[in-house]
Amino acid sequence: MFKRVLSVLICLFVAFSGARADLKVDIIAGAAEPISIAVQKFETAGDVRSKDAAMIREVVEADLKRTGLFHIVNHNAFPEFVKMNALPNFKSWQAIKTQVFVQAKLSAEAGGQYKLEFYVWDVNGREQIEAQSLVASKKSARRLAHIMADAIYERLTGELGYFDTQIVFIAETGPVHKRVKRLAIMDQDGYGMRYLSDKDTFVMSPHFSPNMQSIVFLSYYNDDPMVWSLDLDTGEQRRLGQFGGMNFAPRFSPDGTKIALSLVKNGITHIYEYNIETKELRQLTFGISINTSPSYSPDGKKMAFNSDRSGRQQIHVLDLETGEQSRITYGAGRYATPAWSPDGQFIAFTKIADDTFYVGIMNPQGRNEKILAGGWFMEAPSWAPGSRRVVYYETEKALDGIERISHIRSVDITGQNIYDIELPENVNGLEPTWSPRLP
Repeated sequence: MFKRVLSVLICLFVAFSGARADLKVDIIAGAAEPISIAVQKFETAGDVRSKDAAMIREVVEADLKRTGLFHIVNHNAFPEFVKMNALPNFKSWQAIKTQVFVQAKLSAEAGGQYKLEFYVWDVNGREQIEAQSLVASKKSARRLAHIMADAIYERLTGELGYFDTQIVFIAETGPVHKRVKRLAIMDQDGYGMRYLSDKDTFVMSPHFSPNMQSIVFLSYYNDDPMVWSLDLDTGEQRRLGQFGGMNFAPRFSPDGTKIALSLVKNGITHIYEYNIETKELRQLTFGISINTSPSYSPDGKKMAFNSDRSGRQQIHVLDLETGEQSRITYGAGRYATPAWSPDGQFIAFTKIADDTFYVGIMNPQGRNEKILAGGWFMEAPSWAPGSRRVVYYETEKALDGIERISHIRSVDITGQNIYDIELPENVNGLEPTWSPRLP
């Protein structure tokens, strides 16, 4: 089990003259200058594997660098090595234009555990701005790195970190005429990918439960398209229920007590809500149009979905308390796959216009639309905790017109700093969903 044993600000009573502005990254400004951060080589104590200390440092630096908000200072430029509990020579670090200095110590504890202590210094302000001590099993050393990176990110941006998270997706392998689609999961940086389902069953549309205990997904087990759940602890899979028709596009409610899904009855597709405890199914949309891709607002009071009731696929919002429904997209093209941000401020979407696919965001009223990325085919946006990055997949058309290569990509809400999440060779990634912070 993982536990935090200390998360406090340590105040050092050192007097310096002059006022200073609080060190903070403007995460909204797309053209903001990255903060320059130096992460010192870790001290070690006890039976510590040197490769673990080096790995944690590398992962912390990689997490921060990928945000586009931080510049990692070259190790060869470091002017000194600062022992834990000693003051840095701030003038020396200022001379190489370092704004943030990080030092850490990794110690081996009884019971096969590591203790990671780290201090974060504001070089120009000449003060310590963060100090934490974390304890985990040695096999969880990589999680220590992600949690350390989260702490630094949160202190410098004021936003919730997203490094200690995972992504579930559809891993596609094999020749284009005989693709194999399997559930897979990996850390948000692509590390540790593993399969969650076998190669014999076609699967789609995975989504995490809020408590990270299970995943819901569409399975074509025995050629019968139904929503299933997977227990992440035991690996057990079970069908959600007997609904009397093809059901798909599942999504958990924010409190984890219900699952929204699309259900086809008499050739008409509507959105229903399934109560996990009572096993009751409640119909939410009506009429003769196709309604699908439900996404709850973070307070669970509303639901975004796409519908062709206006004659063309558009995004609508349903008030789950009153039943009132309103269309929010009116732009050129078709809109689909809405995804409400965890902070409630945005809805991500897919847009198809002029033979091009786009991923974008807008506010819940459908205004202030911003396109983040565009290409031959892209879909399935999903939010990171903190609502500052979106993950999606993009398929590129090969030169031969037959082969298809699909990448999982991440972009920030400014539309900048797009990067691929590296997958194993010959694995395509589709339909990614970002997890909440790990428990």
